Amino acid sequence: MSETVEAPSTQQIYRVAVASIIGSVIEQYDFLVTGVIAATVWGDVFFKEKGLAAVAAAITVYGLGIVIRPIGAFIFGHIADRQGRKEAMVYALVLMGLATLAIGLTPAYDTVGAIAPVLLIIFRLLQGISFGAEFGTASTWVVEQAARSKFRAFWGAWVGFAIPIGLLLGFGSVILVKSSMSAASFNAWGWRIFFIIGFLVAIVGLIIRTRTMDSFIFEQHKQQIAILQNPALQVWREMPLTILRTSLVNAMFGGAFFLYFVFGTSYMKAVGLPGNTPEVIGLIAAAFMLVFMFIGSLLADYINRRTILLIAAVVFLLFAIPYFYLMSTGSVVLATIADIIGFGFVFGFGYGAIPTFYTENFPTRYRASGASAGYQIAQVYGGGLIPIIAGQILRIYGVKDAYLYIGAYVMIYAIAAIIAIVRTPETRGKSLED
Repeated sequence: MSETVEAPSTQQIYRVAVASIIGSVIEQYDFLVTGVIAATVWGDVFFKEKGLAAVAAAITVYGLGIVIRPIGAFIFGHIADRQGRKEAMVYALVLMGLATLAIGLTPAYDTVGAIAPVLLIIFRLLQGISFGAEFGTASTWVVEQAARSKFRAFWGAWVGFAIPIGLLLGFGSVILVKSSMSAASFNAWGWRIFFIIGFLVAIVGLIIRTRTMDSFIFEQHKQQIAILQNPALQVWREMPLTILRTSLVNAMFGGAFFLYFVFGTSYMKAVGLPGNTPEVIGLIAAAFMLVFMFIGSLLADYINRRTILLIAAVVFLLFAIPYFYLMSTGSVVLATIADIIGFGFVFGFGYGAIPTFYTENFPTRYRASGASAGYQIAQVYGGGLIPIIAGQILRIYGVKDAYLYIGAYVMIYAIAAIIAIVRTPETRGKSLED
């Protein structure tokens, strides 16, 4: 491709970064809120089960919404590589907003009977399909726009910044809403507020995205090279091992998210941390995550992508079990330190490099499809399978004893991620105009 095309200004990169982050913020906000509500509310509202069986059923539905994401990655990756990154992001946000609102309006089991969990599953699956579009395509959009910048990992990390921002908004809103009403009111109808908020924010995001440009790399590609007919299929035919290697990395982070957040929040409550203390600790860890992500992105540009990812993976491997030992003490201080290290550092530092790691491993002709596929298939055997298996472990062993088995299980993902990172070529400085 011609190098004479003028690179976007910092302001133009910034505009795409903001547009790309908005849907991802909603995704992470929902991810957090849904995780909390699935573990604490949905069992009573949508399933005619008792105790841990209800929790396991609710967590399974939570996991199904993650497992379906590769379908969204395929559909919207195809759209992004044929029509443009911006177009795919607009369509995905429409579906996301409607599905989120529908979950918030789904009637309880006591109102409509067995149709309640069926509706919840359908809307959760639609939500999962829309979320399958977000990270890979959003990362492609902003990293391509910053393709000639010396700070490509930093700009790419804006998509990752959505994680702690979404978590901060989620934890903050959970604490605010819970403190403003009784537990009975929250379980009956208060939890629905979060999904209505998600729908309203999606409308704002839609306005922002429709007024933003597509990446200059895609515009060049569209003008100079024939667009593939089936990019989402072709990337699987030509780069299956790259998809697998990159997916193994995100599978580890999916395990980390579930271990330290979804299960970790329940575990903190089980060992006796009172009231909203687990949510406050999560809020603190999310704030540190944003700081670590900023540092990780700068170091990914200064050193390289693989080193940052390896550091995060090794810390996760070594800290999976000690995390729960610190939690089991019942000390708020030790629990906070554990969450800052496990949730804040592992996720934050590693995700400083993740968006560029995914996008730089695929060429322009099917970059969105490849990045989305690698990122989202990890949700099948990582972020989605882990909650399903952990839910069964939880039911069998109980919260206080399950952590050893769940911790050992997710450590396998850390080992696989380390092997994948080592075997993936470094991409720092690689041209994206191919």
